Amino acid sequence: MGLLDGLAGQVLGNALGGGQPQAGGSQLLEVVANLVKNQPGGIGGLLQQFQDAGLGDAAASWVGSGPNQEVSGAEVRSALGEDVVGNISSQLGMPNEEAAGGLAAILPQLIDQLTPQGSLPDSDAMSGNLMDLAGKLLRG
Repeated sequence: MGLLDGLAGQVLGNALGGGQPQAGGSQLLEVVANLVKNQPGGIGGLLQQFQDAGLGDAAASWVGSGPNQEVSGAEVRSALGEDVVGNISSQLGMPNEEAAGGLAAILPQLIDQLTPQGSLPDSDAMSGNLMDLAGKLLRG
């Protein structure tokens, strides 16, 4: 099991209340990375969705240098929409609530890693950063 599987599995396990690593962790991170990469407006567009859902302080904390504020699965569904969460749920083969919980656990960490200087990367840098991050984590 690579570092990516371990990280995502542990985060997903904690999000689901079991504390045990979950299978398919790399698949979850891949889906979340694609969500960020393909988001209109990039990370800024994704963060704007959280701002519009009343979660701007939490989203800003993921970019900032302090601790990441947590969000719930319900808050993720509110920000991203039921269709997006349902699509991710289908891709992962799990119930919507579990997928939303996994997203709630992974998104803050992923965005934090993609914004180490506390600012949003441009779209070209973000694509490169996503690929670099995924590559490093997959190699363990």
